[in-house]
Amino acid sequence: MINILNNEFTIDEDWCKPYFARYINANHKVAVVAFSFREGQIKNAKDLDKLYGKENGKYYPVTVSALKSYGIVEDNISILNYFEDTRETARKKIKDADIIYLTGGFPDMMFKRINEFNLAETIKEHKGIILGYSAGAMIQLSEYHITPDKDYPVFKYYEGLGILDSFGIEVHFNGSKIQNESIERFIKEKKKPVYAIGDKGALIVDNGNVRMIGDIKFCLVSTKK
Repeated sequence: MINILNNEFTIDEDWCKPYFARYINANHKVAVVAFSFREGQIKNAKDLDKLYGKENGKYYPVTVSALKSYGIVEDNISILNYFEDTRETARKKIKDADIIYLTGGFPDMMFKRINEFNLAETIKEHKGIILGYSAGAMIQLSEYHITPDKDYPVFKYYEGLGILDSFGIEVHFNGSKIQNESIERFIKEKKKPVYAIGDKGALIVDNGNVRMIGDIKFCLVSTKK
């Protein structure tokens, strides 16, 4: 399995594309797991269509265009629809895909919905590429933390898919005091290093071998007693 973890859907930028292109190719089929929307924000299929619908979706064109830059044709890109897919159709999209694409947003909501569809084991058994940005990067871990922000007011640990277990990550890292405090806490309490991923940074985990791309800070030990 290949795991790619970054901050944004802009996977077609010059700083990352040469590295990602070693793994992503034109023949790949992609299943986009668009389950990370805010609780109460999206209430039905019509609401979701405004985000990921082919005709008018806010995120559809940017997601598809980035994938198409690798030569992937639009017909080979499917989006899991929380309101219209069944467990069976969602599982088929995952199993047919070479790339499982986990979107950004709210990782706890994504994890909850993945479990509602009974897809966790199907994703973990995937032999191809799992590409995730922001929330979609976080839930690839066994356990992740969220640094306090406007959506999550307190530091808290959350359960992830358990695909990766030997480290933690801090997404959207800008070196702020609160982010550094969260990193210190994770290292101290979980006894694992943290990769702090900047705006133009990504991790590629190739069958357990971790490669840092671009703006990443590797935090190995806590300096606090």
